[in-house]
Amino acid sequence: MAGRSAGAVGSQVWTIPNILSMLRLLLVPVFLWAVVAGEYVTALVVLVAASLTDLLDGYLARRLDQITRLGQLLDPAADRLYIFAALVGLAANALVPWWIVIVIVARDVFLLILGVVLANHGYGPLPVHQLGKVATFALFFGLPVIMLGLAFPAVEPVSAPVGWAITIWGAFLYWWAGVIYAIETARVIRIPRVADGSRSDTLEEGG
Repeated sequence: MAGRSAGAVGSQVWTIPNILSMLRLLLVPVFLWAVVAGEYVTALVVLVAASLTDLLDGYLARRLDQITRLGQLLDPAADRLYIFAALVGLAANALVPWWIVIVIVARDVFLLILGVVLANHGYGPLPVHQLGKVATFALFFGLPVIMLGLAFPAVEPVSAPVGWAITIWGAFLYWWAGVIYAIETARVIRIPRVADGSRSDTLEEGG
């Protein structure tokens, strides 16, 4: 595109990838309704459609050089909303304990607080850590596997333990990534203070 180098992050809003991301967000209430209502086949169909649009918007963003800041915000937001919707819907039907919902939500509240701390020091959000991506994928995969057994009882003896194992592991990784973000936040906000005080510290040590 003229005006910016290939691979640069743009500020456009109405790009094809962004529109696909918005459509994916619009499906979240439908997904939540389906899970709460016990319509697990419908929920899985919506989730598959959302996952396909996720893959498509990522491909098109790279292919058309339409990677935007808005798109970088919409994608993880949509992933989290689908995870929250699945957790809340399953918990509302007493199929998932509420403590898992609290653990996952508490981690994102924790990251929100870290974001406020960074903003107060003049920094934007930290880059997404690879471990955070793995954790999100584990949750995004594990919860639907649990729902697969609810939609098709014949596979539940296999899908339930597999889904639970992946979900619990994902929750652990989710918090592990949160700890890494906290460490990185502490390191980043110390940099200006260390840089400003490096001369006086050196002088004191030399004296």
